[in-house]
Amino acid sequence: MPYRILVINPGSTSTKFGVYEDEQPIFDVTLRHSAEELNQFDTIPQQREFRKNLVLEALQQRNFDMSTLSAVAGRGGLVKPITGGTYAISDALVADGLAGINGHHAANLAAAISREIADPLGIPAYTVDPPVVDEMMPIARYAGHPLFYRKSKFHTLNQRAVAKRYAREIGRPYEDLNLIVCHLGGGISISPHVKGKVLDAGNGMDGDSPFSTDRSGNLPVGQVIDLCFSGKYTQQEIRKMVSGQGGLKAYTGSVDLRELTERAETDEKLAELLEAFYYRIAKEIGTMSVVFRGKVDQILLTGGIAYGQKAVESISKWVDWIAPITVYPGEDELLALVQGALRVLRGEETAQQY
Repeated sequence: MPYRILVINPGSTSTKFGVYEDEQPIFDVTLRHSAEELNQFDTIPQQREFRKNLVLEALQQRNFDMSTLSAVAGRGGLVKPITGGTYAISDALVADGLAGINGHHAANLAAAISREIADPLGIPAYTVDPPVVDEMMPIARYAGHPLFYRKSKFHTLNQRAVAKRYAREIGRPYEDLNLIVCHLGGGISISPHVKGKVLDAGNGMDGDSPFSTDRSGNLPVGQVIDLCFSGKYTQQEIRKMVSGQGGLKAYTGSVDLRELTERAETDEKLAELLEAFYYRIAKEIGTMSVVFRGKVDQILLTGGIAYGQKAVESISKWVDWIAPITVYPGEDELLALVQGALRVLRGEETAQQY
């Protein structure tokens, strides 16, 4: 019997949702939220009813029979660090997401919305591989001073979905493979998947990664200290330099890599910047190969940047000596949520408890 699953993915200015029958979409929808709509709320948790009602109204407009649903799955939020997998959405998980115990993001609303839709229907609600998945080996946590430590916060949902897809395509268990998975989008995260566990991970929002389209990545600490005490910038302004106003945006004013790539054909300095961008990504791939002592089965490139032929070619020329490269452009987080729920519904996995 096929399973019907409603999946919900709240983003900063949109709420994406879809209904799938097994892995086939019946429909998916992107609800865009204007600044005017969101500005009526002082905090992200206050947006919960607004976003939930928009989803329910859109389902009603499509005359969708909610009683045919088998489960609801919501994107993972910034809750406490946990191991990877599919989790039953508990009261504690909802509360921690709304409280923003590990940071505030619209994705934190997904658990609450999913439960509030699922409970009256008497069906389970799940979340899958949230960005706070933490399977790091102890030695990877050391940052260099006892007041600091490295945190695991990365694109877990897409990374693990792509890794498992590759494993299925070659007919081997994910747990048997050594993979370097590179999510290349507005944020960049590069992680070593060692026999089914992510033993190291960066935190691009806090600067522990290569620079991206709008994040600065690993900045020289001494220069950052000098800037912090220069009196020229507020704490918030410096935070925006790290995430939101850094990277390619800081250098060029643009986050459109396609447009920048075209301009670089006649702009030597811009071409140098883009090569530095790809070099820093490749350098992080090389760093993560150390986790496997060089025994890497495959490098997987995913995310929106992986659509660009120039990007793939430039990164590959630096790292193809480490392992073969497979490219999965873009990301399909709705399908990844469906697949996580299906593994539990089919009895392939047991839902974990938060």
